[in-house]
Amino acid sequence: MTARYEQSAALYERALARIVGGVNSPARSFKSVGGGPPVFMMRGQGPYLYDADGNRYIDYIGAFGAGMFGHGHPEIAAAIARAAERGTIYGTPNPWEVELAERIHAALPSMERVRFVTTGTEAVMSAVRVARAFTGRPKIIKMEGCYHGHSDFALIAAGSGPSQLGTPDSAGVTEGVARDVITVPYNDLRSLEEALDAWGPQVAAVLLEPIVGNFGVAHPRPGYLDGVRRLAHQHGALLIFDEIITGFRVAYGGAQTLLGVEPDLTTLGKIIGGGLPLAAYGGRAEIMDWVAPLGPAYQAGTLAGNPLSMQAALAALEVLARPGVYEQLEADAAYLADGLVASARRHGHAVQLGRAGSMFTLFFCDEPVVDYRTAQRSDPERFAAMFRGLLDRGIALAPSRFEAWMLSVQHTRADLEETLQIADEVFAEM
Repeated sequence: MTARYEQSAALYERALARIVGGVNSPARSFKSVGGGPPVFMMRGQGPYLYDADGNRYIDYIGAFGAGMFGHGHPEIAAAIARAAERGTIYGTPNPWEVELAERIHAALPSMERVRFVTTGTEAVMSAVRVARAFTGRPKIIKMEGCYHGHSDFALIAAGSGPSQLGTPDSAGVTEGVARDVITVPYNDLRSLEEALDAWGPQVAAVLLEPIVGNFGVAHPRPGYLDGVRRLAHQHGALLIFDEIITGFRVAYGGAQTLLGVEPDLTTLGKIIGGGLPLAAYGGRAEIMDWVAPLGPAYQAGTLAGNPLSMQAALAALEVLARPGVYEQLEADAAYLADGLVASARRHGHAVQLGRAGSMFTLFFCDEPVVDYRTAQRSDPERFAAMFRGLLDRGIALAPSRFEAWMLSVQHTRADLEETLQIADEVFAEM
């Protein structure tokens, strides 16, 4: 099939007049794949998306990780419908937030106390504030290329070396904010050690994705996470794991469950909402008890813990807790990813694979990706050609070489076979 996009193009023209850039998140723009109108989706069902022109796509965008359950999962949809009949927001405590906090702690024992928020940006911003309050220190160390939301501190680029403070990576972020952020390469303990040697007494926390999902999928080297924890604690800093993407995707729990390294604070998002807006942060009780109303670190939210999201989340975790769910996702993702790599190489394309459970990235480069600098060597033109070729034939990916393919519990082996057949045609034409 060659898709037609007349309705999407018309909607985009209307959107440009009233929505900034025509999109409500820059990650949805097609700027990095050659520009033009993005595809406007009208419906999702199972593993498929349907656009305004009636084209059907096998969905591997997966709502950038949140779509673990596909679209219209019957149990989650039923839970949402039942909850909506009882009211979508109360502005009071409710019993489902208590049950969800208990389930999260059972899955992630490091999260002794939990606070629910609405977005991943809120969760990370709040965790950093609590770390600063608990330690009485101002500075944060984060890893180059790892996205932690759009709060000011998270949009700081790396300095020229580990002992250098960062610089604003976005207009509107002040130099004052940049003075409190140090950025070092992922998977590089020596750089982290140098940064801590230079700034240690001022560092409140080291923040990282334990398995990276935000410059494509990249695993920590053996011993890296243990080393990060050791160095942070040696200098009196906390360790924060951003598991917005990996939480409940790479394992029931998260990367810390899979890899056996517990942080002081954890942030969750995306998957735990079952398709509704929900995120959380939590950690050791002695740290989290600094959050208002118990402590002086203020954080609040009108939509936090709303009964609709809580009940959707409980249904979602019920689905994921069933025997065999993660084993099937692992098998399906390995089958698809390995098949794509073999097909690309058969047609002369140099590719590397980064995969963690049901998410993976194909990098168009010659060497394994271990940090942001090696990820940047992935050829943007080859990615754009693959993206466009797949889209025109009914395969939907996120429009960035740094995003991951995301599988859901509703993808079937037939969907994977169709994807591999189409991908082989695309790789042959590239």
